Amino acid sequence: MFLNFFTELRAAKVPVSLKEYLALMEAMAAGVADHKVDDFYYLARAILVKDERNLDKFDRVFGHCFKGLEAPADPLSIEIPAEWLKKLAEKFLTPEEKAMIEALGGLDKLLEVLKQRLAEQKARHQGGKKWVGTAGTSPFGAYGYNPEGIRIGQDANREGRAVKVWDRRDFRNLDDSVVLGTRNIKVALRRLRQFAREGAELELDLPDTIRSTAKNAGYLDLKLVPERHNAVKVLLLLDVGGSMNVHTRTCEELFSAARTEFKHLEYYYFHNCVYEGLWRDNRRRHAERTETRDLINTYGPDYKLVFVGDATMSPYEITAPGGSIEHWNEEAGSVWMRRLLDHYKHAVWLNPSPPKYWESTPSIQIMHQTMSGRMYPLTLEGLDQATRELKR
Repeated sequence: MFLNFFTELRAAKVPVSLKEYLALMEAMAAGVADHKVDDFYYLARAILVKDERNLDKFDRVFGHCFKGLEAPADPLSIEIPAEWLKKLAEKFLTPEEKAMIEALGGLDKLLEVLKQRLAEQKARHQGGKKWVGTAGTSPFGAYGYNPEGIRIGQDANREGRAVKVWDRRDFRNLDDSVVLGTRNIKVALRRLRQFAREGAELELDLPDTIRSTAKNAGYLDLKLVPERHNAVKVLLLLDVGGSMNVHTRTCEELFSAARTEFKHLEYYYFHNCVYEGLWRDNRRRHAERTETRDLINTYGPDYKLVFVGDATMSPYEITAPGGSIEHWNEEAGSVWMRRLLDHYKHAVWLNPSPPKYWESTPSIQIMHQTMSGRMYPLTLEGLDQATRELKR
């Protein structure tokens, strides 16, 4: 098993040496990992990964080799039997049938009814319109259809209409080593460059050296200047998971280009809408978060703020307290968006979804208004417009 793990890491272009593999075996023999999958993961990552750009590749190989060895802890206090959510069938409705199904009437009502259903339900249901189950029109369950529901036990979104998701989900970090397709993005981002000479004098100033040498009767008089750097500061906030999964490749190309072009680049992740906390590592996002207030206090208003996301979500996630799809937020997402936009005067939103869908998606319209129209498609033309806006 461990030898297969080693060979698959090498096949995935993670530079792992035989010496490092033997060090891992010695650590396992010494009982460092304590026979727990999480402990083994962090031990193996610490020994085998030498560059953070390879963390995503390591995670994918680790998940492939050791998937299913240990079930993740259930973060919810109420357990729903897996048999209730088993995918025996999916519900596919015609547009006419969908139009006949109405929402329960708001987020608070939805949560109240779910609480009642969990108290009353005693068995598995499929194809119904009331209980927690599958392939029906109930607001609670998986593989069915409802205009506003709570998705439970489904591995991915199908209709994009869930206002909350019961399950804890883990997202992967974006890989900034992606090179294919980044060249044109780099060219577009170069509009933002503002060069300045700062720091120690390390670079030869040839014209001044020639003038000084000539004035010095031919004796060499070297003149040095600080190295020329791009002085632009960028704060990049990236939406991950859910409907953004289909845009991962494009976002990785943007992320890779930004890491190359900007010396002063800070990045954080969020899901759907910004709330009170963001994170740097998607694997540790439930345990290691940065308070949004701390982020505002740490990075000054001279940073240019760039959101990247499709803004496709339940409108409640932007407008209502408790509207977050994954946790109970005390303040609405729009409140946190306003705090960020008040602090960072130069801000844009890059949307990877085609503009033709923007008008038909309520949440995109709300976010477009929140950004005062500063939402641009994640295309080369959109990047050109966004960089012009940030330079104002």
